Amino acid sequence: MGLAFALMWSSAFTSARIIVADAPPLMSLSLRFLISGLIGIAIARALGQSWHLTPAQWRATFLFGLSQNALYLGLNFIAMQWIEASLAAIIASTMPLLVALASWLLLGERLRPLAVAGLVAGFGGVALIMGARLGGGVDLLGVALCVAGVIALSVATLAVRSASASGGNLLMIVGLQMLVGSALLVGPALAFETFEVTWSWQLLAAFSYTVFVPGLAATWVWFALVGRIGAVRAASYHFLNPFFGVAVAALLLSEALGLVDVIGVAIIMAGILAVQRARIAVALPPRR
Repeated sequence: MGLAFALMWSSAFTSARIIVADAPPLMSLSLRFLISGLIGIAIARALGQSWHLTPAQWRATFLFGLSQNALYLGLNFIAMQWIEASLAAIIASTMPLLVALASWLLLGERLRPLAVAGLVAGFGGVALIMGARLGGGVDLLGVALCVAGVIALSVATLAVRSASASGGNLLMIVGLQMLVGSALLVGPALAFETFEVTWSWQLLAAFSYTVFVPGLAATWVWFALVGRIGAVRAASYHFLNPFFGVAVAALLLSEALGLVDVIGVAIIMAGILAVQRARIAVALPPRR
């Protein structure tokens, strides 16, 4: 489940890059959330799940619909009109590092030396890649939008980490989060975008894939994984996201992959893994 989530999550940047090349980003994303949400809710109702959620689940549903679907993915979709999918995936993969850093600085969480070393290595790898990309003329607005998006997702992760789907109705919560994102994005889409679409089989395939795989399947697998092994253990699989994100973009979009990128991705992966392994050690009860 962890490997499947990492691959599906990382591949979303490549499919998004294909979509925004031929369709307005916010309209596409709002429509994607509408379709994914309605399908998710219909399946949930068929399975007997209820939309009568606990107050904590309603708060988590709205906050994640706002931060993950509207802000994080909305900003990424806009940004990928100008930057490559691999770079967007690398920036987004720093979410576990940002969560650990904020937990340390703002919430007083104790970090083991391994976690501190992982933070230094992870952000060092990002700096290495960004230095090379900036020298190659990467779009700064696109980078800023991706950074703002991952910060929004990190803040929401900290805010609702105790209000997960532990009360059941997992697929219903996933579907409702999608509808929240769709409703929040439709206004800006109508206000700032024009409906100009270049139809092709690649666009239809990428949109369909985004609806069902990163949209529904990956979100469901993530919550199920958290329920099975816990949030801290599940987050360890994020260390694979930089590799999968760059690999899928290189394979399907033929995006250039230099030596500095490879070294930077390896360093980021090692940093994320070190941070998460250290947090697992803290979260586990002592051995008797």
